[in-house]
Amino acid sequence: MIYKAKTQLLRDVFLRQIKKYLSLKIRILKMKINLPDKLYYSIGEVAKAFDVNTSLIRYWEQEFPIIKPKKNKKGNRYFTPEDIKNLQMIYHLVKEKGYTLDGARIALTTNSKISETVTLIDRLEFVKAELLKLKDSLGEKDTE
Repeated sequence: MIYKAKTQLLRDVFLRQIKKYLSLKIRILKMKINLPDKLYYSIGEVAKAFDVNTSLIRYWEQEFPIIKPKKNKKGNRYFTPEDIKNLQMIYHLVKEKGYTLDGARIALTTNSKISETVTLIDRLEFVKAELLKLKDSLGEKDTE
């Protein structure tokens, strides 16, 4: 009986969390990247969000033609949300999947589903995190 009640509680909480997640406005950035909603982001903000050096962002800008930040008169780069999405896909391919830069460049030009894959991975990571929270909270209740 207790097992059935816990299972029901877990299912209800899980469904509420999923509904909450799906009802949220889908943000521009997903993969552990916390940036405010703005029209432009400085290179420092972008590098900090991705936890990389600014030199890597500048290098990727040279290597990937899809990244085209705006530059002011001083030459400071300002990235649009579209640039951030592209950087996110590049980061996923190069840093997480281990692609070479040439391989990532080819994958971006030939595979149109990469952005969908990145979004799906993020959603699954969110669900995993929520399930781990629920598991921990149920474990705490059992010890009480």
